[in-house]
Amino acid sequence: MPFDPPPSSPPLPTREAADRRAIARWLLAVAGMVWIMIALGGATRLTGSGLSIMEWAPLSGTLPPLSHAEWQRLYDLYRTIPQYELVNRGFGLEGFQRIFWLEWTHRLWGRLIGLAFLLPLVWFWVRGRVPAGLKGRLVVLFLLGGAQGAVGWFMVASGFEADRTTVSPYRLVVHLGLALLLYAMLIWTAMSLSHPHRDAPPAAAPLRRLAHPVAGLVVLAMLAGGFVAGLRAGLDYNTFPLMDGRLVPAGYAALSPFWQNFTANIAAVQFNHRLLATLAGIGAVALAVWGARALPAGRARTALLALGGTVALQYALGVATLLLVVPAWLGTLHQAVAVGVLTAALASLHALRRPRPSGP
Repeated sequence: MPFDPPPSSPPLPTREAADRRAIARWLLAVAGMVWIMIALGGATRLTGSGLSIMEWAPLSGTLPPLSHAEWQRLYDLYRTIPQYELVNRGFGLEGFQRIFWLEWTHRLWGRLIGLAFLLPLVWFWVRGRVPAGLKGRLVVLFLLGGAQGAVGWFMVASGFEADRTTVSPYRLVVHLGLALLLYAMLIWTAMSLSHPHRDAPPAAAPLRRLAHPVAGLVVLAMLAGGFVAGLRAGLDYNTFPLMDGRLVPAGYAALSPFWQNFTANIAAVQFNHRLLATLAGIGAVALAVWGARALPAGRARTALLALGGTVALQYALGVATLLLVVPAWLGTLHQAVAVGVLTAALASLHALRRPRPSGP
């Protein structure tokens, strides 16, 4: 990282080291809030709650409806979109309130994340406690968080279009991808502040070459899962390991041009998610076994074991979610544990970083 001290630097002064630890704890807390936000996003999607609020009001939307007239106004707005007509017609004001509260909580939590980031940032900045080289990164993180709110509304607005009852899968994946990027930057920055020196053991070199493609497969599997969610592809082919009795489903290449199958064909999207998850799982378990045998006790070995364990848990949850035809609670848990897998992958990459050469 650009603010890591070189290997030959003397130990950090006590004040600077304390500042780095304090900022690391703050960023980890914000990352935890983002993790909860991703889980809430999964719950709103799975329960069909995400389209219940048809206005983007960053300030006034902080308060929920405070009168019957306001509830009725919002309900009347909701009744103008296809989701109401095609899915929830006639469920009444009480039914609308049930889906409203989850989406309102989701948006409120996003606002709280913004405050949890901005207020400590101002405090650390004004008191001169931000380490050299870190200010630009913190500003970028804040801007990414703001952009995520705008992208979220861009995604929700796609669900108001004619004949749509859900949001655009493409916009959903962009929204998910940006959330994962923000989370990853928060975690990586916090780890770099807590562990500024690269101290991977010599035996980590060959493991490092495998860890990078495994981490890439983890991210690709998560993004592929976004398309599964966006197309509701988990409601089809609810058998495992075969899909309608075949390893590769018969309709895999049904769309033309061929590339559209990767994002718009339910059979192909679900198969690709299964394939990427399987490859990531094999790689992660191999890394965990290899690391347990080759590495001494320490951060790198622990991270690789955590990666193998979380991937195994996530794979089992994915299979269960599919076989049970995506119950909302299990689908939400599956999305939440995916962030745990990403965390373990980031921790593994960070602990295995190549040591910088010593010298001037």
